Amino acid sequence: MANTDVAVQQPTTVTIQQLYKTPAIQLERDKLNEFLNQDPPAEWVKEHPNIKGHRYLPIDKVEWMLSRFFKKNSIEVKHYGQLLNSIAVHVRVNYLDPITNEMVFHDGVGAWELQTASGSGVLKMDASNLNRGAVPMALGIAESIAIKDACDKIGNIFGANLNRKDTLPVMADTQLAEVSNQKEHERMVKLIEAAKTRETLDALRDHLTDSLTPIFEEKWSRTK
Repeated sequence: MANTDVAVQQPTTVTIQQLYKTPAIQLERDKLNEFLNQDPPAEWVKEHPNIKGHRYLPIDKVEWMLSRFFKKNSIEVKHYGQLLNSIAVHVRVNYLDPITNEMVFHDGVGAWELQTASGSGVLKMDASNLNRGAVPMALGIAESIAIKDACDKIGNIFGANLNRKDTLPVMADTQLAEVSNQKEHERMVKLIEAAKTRETLDALRDHLTDSLTPIFEEKWSRTK
């Protein structure tokens, strides 16, 4: 009778870190995310005068960080219009990603009430009820709110979690660092083994780690 025993191959566990084709670049991304998700300076944080307990960053601080952290950036007003008794604005904040050197963006929205004469209804508002300068004031404030809303998405340092509770800290992925180090080790081993002369080997000496040194020395002894 034929042997019916079948060997079952155990599934290989793959981590999310091992799926990255360029772990070194993702490690740099990790460091950037950790930086961008630190808390903003406490002295910059203000409490909203009309909303108790609501904290925010003034627009000048947000724009300063945008220019400081991302050397190339621009702000587009995508749309604006009236929403009930308010002016609503949709903006797009574009900035140069320092890791990929490509332009990326976040969208943001904001709205601000139009100042009207006392007793004017929300849905029955007309131009005669508007206070002088109501439109440019509401438009400017709504745009500032939209810019801050877009920049919130960059990270905590731009005010992302000022009014949230029980948030998790953003920390570097130690497993990703291990994968990156392993891939770099494998790359260096291939370069050492491929070297044909001591001159070529010597160019690799400054990049040696403790684990690479024995491999390097053994290859050096076999190379003229």
